Amino acid sequence: MILDLSDDAKEYGRQALRAFESAGGDQLVQQAEAKPASREALAGPALSGLGAWELDPRNDADGLEAAAALCRSAGYWALPYPVAERLAAPTGIDADGLVVVAGPRPAGVLAGLESRWAAVTLDGSRSVVSALGDAGPAFVAELELSALDDDGAADVALGLVLPCWTLLGMLDRAIELTIAHISLRKQFGQTLSSFQGVQFQLTDAEVERSGLDILAKYALWSVGAGNPEALNDALALRMSAIEAAEVVFRVCHQLHGAVGFCDETTLSWLSRYSQPLRRLPLGLSATRDELTRRVGGSGLTGLFA
Repeated sequence: MILDLSDDAKEYGRQALRAFESAGGDQLVQQAEAKPASREALAGPALSGLGAWELDPRNDADGLEAAAALCRSAGYWALPYPVAERLAAPTGIDADGLVVVAGPRPAGVLAGLESRWAAVTLDGSRSVVSALGDAGPAFVAELELSALDDDGAADVALGLVLPCWTLLGMLDRAIELTIAHISLRKQFGQTLSSFQGVQFQLTDAEVERSGLDILAKYALWSVGAGNPEALNDALALRMSAIEAAEVVFRVCHQLHGAVGFCDETTLSWLSRYSQPLRRLPLGLSATRDELTRRVGGSGLTGLFA
C-alpha cells in the first residue's frame, strides 16, 4: 500500500491548476452562477485541453490517481462543473457521467448542463436521468429518474470517493486564503497570525485538512485495488470529509470575520459551492447511519479502523 499519488499524477494536478487559472480562475464560478447554461462553455475547453475525458479511472491505476488530482485542482478553484461525476461515468450505460443519489428527492449539481447522466443509489440500483428540475442554489437540480438495473454496486465507491477529492481541494484553498488573510490583517498593532489563539484555531483546521488528505489517498487505493471493503471505506471517507469541512470552514470564516461571508471574498464562494458536496447524496448524520448499518459489529479495516 502506497498512500501517495505518483509524481505524474501530482504534475497533472499542477498543470490543471494552471489551466483553470488561465481559463478564468475565481471568475469562472461567478460567471456560471449568473448564467448556469454557460457552465460547459466556461469549463469545458480547459478540461478538454487537459485530456480529462481520456482518463480511465475504472481500469487504469495511473488514470485513477490523475482523476483524483484533477478533482482536487477543480475544487481549489471551485470549478463550476461536476468533474468528479463525469470521471465516474459508468460502463455499459450510454451516459457521460454518474451521480450517487439517495432519498425520495434525488438531486445533483447538473443544472444548466446538456450531457447525458446516470444515477446510482447506495444499494447499486442504476437509473438514467430523464429530466432536470428547476435550478436551485449552487447548480443543484432535482432529478427525474428512469429505473434501469441493479448492476451498479461497483459504481458507488468511485462515485463517492472522487467528489471527496474535490472537497479536499476546496479545503486546501480555504486554508491558503486564511493564512494570507491573517498574515496581512492587523489588530492592536500586530498581525492576526501572531496571536496564539489564532494559531491554535488554524492548527485545528490544518489537522483536519491534512488528516483528510491521508484518508482520501487510502480510500482511493482501496477503490483502485478492488478492496471488498471499498464501499465502506468510501462512506468513511465521506463522513470524514464532511466533518473536516465543517471544522475548516468554521475556522476560516471566524478568522476572516464578517468579510468572509461577503461575495467580494473567494472564501464565500468556496463555502457556498462546498455545500452540495457536503449534503449530497447524504449529509453527515445520514452518512454515519448508512456506514453503521453496513459495517454492523464488525467495524472498519485499514486506516479507518
